[in-house]
Amino acid sequence: MCTGSDSGLGSDSKSDPDSNGWSRARGAVLKSLVLVGGALLLRRLTKSTTRWDHARIVAESLNGEKFSKEQAARDPDNYFNFRWLSCPAADMVDGSKVLYFEQAFWRTPHKPFRQRFFMVKPCAKELKCDVEELNRSMKLSTYAIRDAEEYKNFCDRPRDQRPQPEEVIGFYRYVQDIAEHLTTIHLKRCERGKRCLYEGSTPADGFPNSWQNGATYCTSELAVLKNNEIHAWDRGFDDDGNQVWGVKGGPYEFKPAPSSSFNDVLNPLSFASQPLGKRIEGSFVLQE
Repeated sequence: MCTGSDSGLGSDSKSDPDSNGWSRARGAVLKSLVLVGGALLLRRLTKSTTRWDHARIVAESLNGEKFSKEQAARDPDNYFNFRWLSCPAADMVDGSKVLYFEQAFWRTPHKPFRQRFFMVKPCAKELKCDVEELNRSMKLSTYAIRDAEEYKNFCDRPRDQRPQPEEVIGFYRYVQDIAEHLTTIHLKRCERGKRCLYEGSTPADGFPNSWQNGATYCTSELAVLKNNEIHAWDRGFDDDGNQVWGVKGGPYEFKPAPSSSFNDVLNPLSFASQPLGKRIEGSFVLQE
């Protein structure tokens, strides 16, 4: 028994260096894993969102087929079930996103009564997208299309039957000649605790508009919510400040259709997509 004990002690004494070395190596590996994991977590938590990211997020939220069905069911006396349909049209060299938009009654989706181009312009490069200054904020400009028939049902058409992206880009280069600017909404990030991601409006005095009911100017408000829901409120006023067109109770609430009747994945200009929560997580510090 003593011999066995001595033998055991001798064996342990020979294995100590290897055992200690392995323990040190294992500890170093674990420490490295912790450091790497911590660095990745920190990077994830502080991931920056550039001004182009903000413009892309807004454009992606505007994109797609949406309906005001739920709102119309709650308040049929004041709201209709409208179909909102928008899709990418072109990317501008300054990072602006151009989308085609049309609105129709849900029963007659291919007979739009409103056709527009949206242009989402990034905010100024030196700023976060949470400023209120009108000349520095992210902008959503709306343009009426003079030749509306040419673009009618743009999103529902096969690609080879749509105006080419180069033509759309040219449209904005020569916008004063071939289109009419209607409004520009100045967007900023929503404050913490709000349901929205971005919100904004036109200036208080709006933009000239004399299209109907004696209006002399119009205003627009827009909010981008999670899950690509859009709240939009357009109103017209006369010289005395009386509202003469548009709903009075609040914005239209457009929610994405459960299954869209068109698939813009086939569109080569579709903006890169990922879950909205992933797109906006982390800080919003802008980088050049």
